[in-house]
Order: sequence, then structure tokens, then C-alpha cells
Amino acid sequence: MNIELSSSESRAAPPPLPLSRAWLVLVVVVAAELMDLIDTSVANLAGPSIRADLGGGPMTLQWVLSAYTAAFALGLITSGRLGDLLGRRRLFLIGMAGFTAASLACGLAPSAGFLIVARLGQGLFGSVMIPQGMALLKLVFPPQHFRKAMAPIGPIMGLATVAGPILAGWLLHLNLFGSEWRSIFLINVPIGVLAGLLGWRVMPRHSGEDRGARLDLLGVGLLTVASALLIVPLIQGRDLGWPAWTYAMIAAAVVLFGLFVGSERRSRHPVITPSLFTKRGFVVGLVIVAASYASLSAFVLVVNLLLQSGLGWSPLDTGLALIPWAVGTAASTLASGTLLAEKLGRANLHLGLAIAAVGLLGLWWTTAHWGADLTVWTLTPALFVTGIGSGLLFIPLFDFILGDATPEEVGTGAGVLNAAQQFASAIGVAALGTVFFANLGPSPSSYFSAAELVFGICAGGYALALLLVGLLPKHAQQAPESE
Repeated sequence: MNIELSSSESRAAPPPLPLSRAWLVLVVVVAAELMDLIDTSVANLAGPSIRADLGGGPMTLQWVLSAYTAAFALGLITSGRLGDLLGRRRLFLIGMAGFTAASLACGLAPSAGFLIVARLGQGLFGSVMIPQGMALLKLVFPPQHFRKAMAPIGPIMGLATVAGPILAGWLLHLNLFGSEWRSIFLINVPIGVLAGLLGWRVMPRHSGEDRGARLDLLGVGLLTVASALLIVPLIQGRDLGWPAWTYAMIAAAVVLFGLFVGSERRSRHPVITPSLFTKRGFVVGLVIVAASYASLSAFVLVVNLLLQSGLGWSPLDTGLALIPWAVGTAASTLASGTLLAEKLGRANLHLGLAIAAVGLLGLWWTTAHWGADLTVWTLTPALFVTGIGSGLLFIPLFDFILGDATPEEVGTGAGVLNAAQQFASAIGVAALGTVFFANLGPSPSSYFSAAELVFGICAGGYALALLLVGLLPKHAQQAPESE
């Protein structure tokens, strides 16, 4: 190891908590995940209301919507490492408090510029909070109960993905106390306060931190700048028509990522624990995550564009139409977490990716066959099958990527996993969103042909991930017991 430890105790994993208390930790972590997930979606629906109230041009609105995602992705890996060094409980509670305060600032924002800064704060504190939560769950649950603990998360996240826009539409419609769009941010405040207080009570005081280690500031700087150079053009490139500077920034990001890798190899205190990349499940699992999340994010984007812009459905109707996908995701994640993942191993991933690809091909056929006559009922079978396949992936992938991570690796690993999801989602939206808009023509029917093309590409992304599953071990590994 490159990191020197002050004592053997600083490397020892804390003992799992009593199950009753560990389940309360899960409640706190799920609350944090929900706050993050909902916050990434509700602002999109409120965009027109925000612009009407605070003013600003299209680019201002774009940054109101994207500032959260950009800041969140920038901080993930470094925050995961900081949790390993400083303590995951401490970092989680700081992130929760900061996220709650930034949500209050968003809800009270007097101008678009203030709102953008507050959204950046939300994203940064969210990136501090989220990696610690998953790492804490790995620590507080005994290995034999960990998969059961993960089982509820997938269904809750799937339902929240659809419930977010529905909740936002409902809050905008109610216009509580004349707050209009502000209520979608203010709703985080009571949730954050209650979850923070509960976390303070139930989370373990000692979470395996290494007080003798240091953070590689050069590595952090290179990683942060490289990530920013990649994220900014991915967010703005499509809307601006991909000017030359976007390609220059992406090229510079690749160079700096290379310098970061070289710096990590020489560092005594690396940002990313090097031993993670010796684990086959971690490396291959991240590539599968990248392929599947890029396809998933593009699929959700294009379904929304097709139904709202192509068919003129309201955001609320579109959210309701996606319920079969959410239900399929919830049901299969529950089955995967309680039974299939342990018995089938990587065959569970084969099954999930194959079903998801079939569902997307079904969506392609449904769009081509029904066209402007699409209804909720004609979309339901393909969306449900796609959700079934997607839900079978969540827990097995987590097991393969972080199943054998040691206490010293798990925080960094969770940060890398979350960052991979964010980057893959951004790339999927940017790349396949560009494909979608490039194939739009003056005829309304072009929405359907463009959507069909993207659905076919997304099915191909799942098929590529399916081929990669063969590189994984047959069953997820488990970390050795700490001495």
C-alpha cells in the first residue's frame, strides 16, 4: 500500500451495527438518494416557470438546470476518497447539512445568478453526501444481510425517477403560498433536517477512517480540471451546435486524464485506491455501467421528447406513461435482491441486459407501428419489459463492482461508481440527443423516425454490455474479513 497508517486500528473495519440500527442507517441513506435523484429531474419541469419569474436567456436557464449535475459529477471521486480519510459519517452529515441549506437558498433565490450558485452548492454537497451513504451501508450491515438491505433501494429509485416529475407538476399546480417553482426546492428542507438528525443519532461514530493518510492535491487538481473540461462541453455542446471550443475542451480533458493517471502511479497518497483496478469485477463492472447507463439516460430523454414535443403530451401525462417502466424496474430489482442475484451470479446480468435490449427493440417496433396513434396502453408492454431488464442489473452490478472492496477501498470505489454513472449518463444524453435532433425534419413524423433510431442504438448499448458480462467472474466476490 502507498498510504502509511498510524496504527493497525486505523485500518480495521468497524463491526457491523445491530440490525435494528443498521436499517435506520438505510432509511437515512435512502432519503439522501431520493433528495439527489428528485433534484436532478424536477428543475427540468420547472424551467419555464423559473425563467418567467427570474428572467434570463436560454443559456441562463441551461445552467440553472445543469449546474447541479456538473458540480455533482466534479466532486464525486474526491469526496469518496475524503470519506475514506476523514470518516464517512462526518462527510455524510456535512453533505446532508450543506445540501439542505443550498436547497433553502435555491427556494429563496432572488435572481437567476443566485439560483445558479445555489444549484452549484447543491451539487457539490450532494457529491460529498452520496458516496458516503453507499459506503456506510457496506460497513453497517453484516455480509449475509447486505444484499437484503440493497433490495429496497432499486424499487424506491425506480419509482422516484417517475414520481419526481409528477411531484414537481403537482407542486407547480398547487402553487403553495404563491411559491410557484420555489416549492420544488423548499420541499428538501424538512426532509434534509429530519434525515440529518436521524443520521446523527444512528450512524456509527467510527467508520474505518485513516487519520495518518493525506490527500494528493495534485491528483485532485488534475482530476477536477479534467472532469470540468469534459462536463462543460457535454452540457452545452448540443445546444450551441458543437463549436470548435467544445472539441478542444474534450481533447484537453483526455490529456489531463492521462496526466492524472501518471500522477496517481507516482503518488504516495493516491486519490483513487490503486488496488481497485486490480479487481476484475470492479473494472469490467464499470464498463458495463457506462454502456448501460448511457443507453438508459438516452432512452429516458428520447421518450420524454417524443411524448411531449412529438405528441404534445403534458409533463404530468408523460410521467404517468412511464409508470409501467418504473413498476417493472421495482419488481425485478426486488426479485434480484432477494433471490436471483445470489443464485444466478453473472447469469442474472445476462438475463437483465437481454430483457432490456428486447424491451427497447419492442419500443422501437411500437413507435414504428403506431406512430401518432401511440397511447399509454400501446407503450405499456415495451416499457414494462425494459424496466424488468433494467431492474435486474442494479444489485448484481453493485455486488460485482464493490462486493470485494475492503474498508479502505469502498468509499473511493463508491465515488468512482457514481462518477461513472454521471459521466455515462451525460455522454448518453449528449451523443444520442444529438443523433435525435440531427434526424428531426420539418414533418412531425420525423420525431418517430428519430426516436426509432435512438431506441435501436440503445438496444445496441445493452447488447454490448451483454458481451462484456462474460469477462466477469461467475459470482461476485466478497472482501475478506478484517483482522
